[in-house]
Amino acid sequence: MGEKLGTFRAWYLVALCCTGSFLFAYDTGVVGGVLTLPSFQNDFRINKSNSSSVGSNATSLLQAGAFFSCFFVWPFTARFGRRWSIALASLIFSIGGIIQVINTHSLAAFYVARVISGIGVGMATVIIPMYSAEMAPKHIRGQLGSMFQFFFTLGVMTSYWVDYGVSQHLGPTTQQWQIPIGLQLVPGGILGLGMLLTKESTRWLAKSGRTEEALQSLIWVRGGDSTQVQEEFAEIIAGIREEERVTEGLTWKEYLLPVNRFRFLIVITLQIGVQLTGNTSLAYYAPQIFKAVGAGDQSLLISGFFGVVKVVSCLFFLLFLVERIGRRGSLLGGSFLMGAYMLIIACLTATHPPVANQSLTSTGAAAVAMVYLEASQ
Repeated sequence: MGEKLGTFRAWYLVALCCTGSFLFAYDTGVVGGVLTLPSFQNDFRINKSNSSSVGSNATSLLQAGAFFSCFFVWPFTARFGRRWSIALASLIFSIGGIIQVINTHSLAAFYVARVISGIGVGMATVIIPMYSAEMAPKHIRGQLGSMFQFFFTLGVMTSYWVDYGVSQHLGPTTQQWQIPIGLQLVPGGILGLGMLLTKESTRWLAKSGRTEEALQSLIWVRGGDSTQVQEEFAEIIAGIREEERVTEGLTWKEYLLPVNRFRFLIVITLQIGVQLTGNTSLAYYAPQIFKAVGAGDQSLLISGFFGVVKVVSCLFFLLFLVERIGRRGSLLGGSFLMGAYMLIIACLTATHPPVANQSLTSTGAAAVAMVYLEASQ
């Protein structure tokens, strides 16, 4: 009974983590389609002269909020723990989401709301993997890390189809854009309320000197006390003590040592490279990009299938490839292919520019196919 309960609670934590990833992804993907809806353009007085700047601001301000949240989320979660930090992230995001839903007719208010939501999702994205890794059993820890990315693609896909659904079944009324924006409050609320039914991170409690609470947290998430739970708790305590021993007297100057500089360079370069592949930009601006290559009024529908491609390819990689071809080879091969596909798209649109108000041509279809292939990497 205890083992089954522990498995259930472990998957409950997995589901919460996936909700946070889904939330960030949905918010990433939904805004691109909303900006193309006539109802949103009418309510916020968007025209051809300012549409590009509105699109840029709506996406970049979310990222700006997420960026600045990283500076205070670490000291906050170190002092108050993971559980309440995630709950606070959910609350902040929901406040921003509610302001976005209100038809203020003010782009300034919408921008402020995007920043607030960005702070929330930025906090959640940092803390959730940390919390789940500290609480998950060893046998599903790696799977949890993989599912975080899978549910990110699932959130992006869902946002595209929601945008397409409201564009087809609702007229140019305020509700047409309020529904896709408002639906992001669902995973946001689930994430925050779900934290009320969990325990604080065992490792954080132990590191904070609250040993008895840490043990009770581990017993809860494992479904009961046992010899294995006691042994795991002893390993956690021993690991914390060893970490304290090796970091005793550590100074900031040691980060500047050649070996540490090289490690920092690798991590920073990898993260910058991931963004420069264009995959994140495709997630944000998929409808606009497909319209630019000649999709026209079909851009939202094509974006929906773009999301499907991302989900299927990610799931296929997680199930059949990741443990067979390794991480480094996957990264190198995927990066090369993504660059090649983007280059082909640039050449196609440069030599055969799409014509406005024209149905999708063979060249445009080829460009869409390249985008799909790029998304599969």
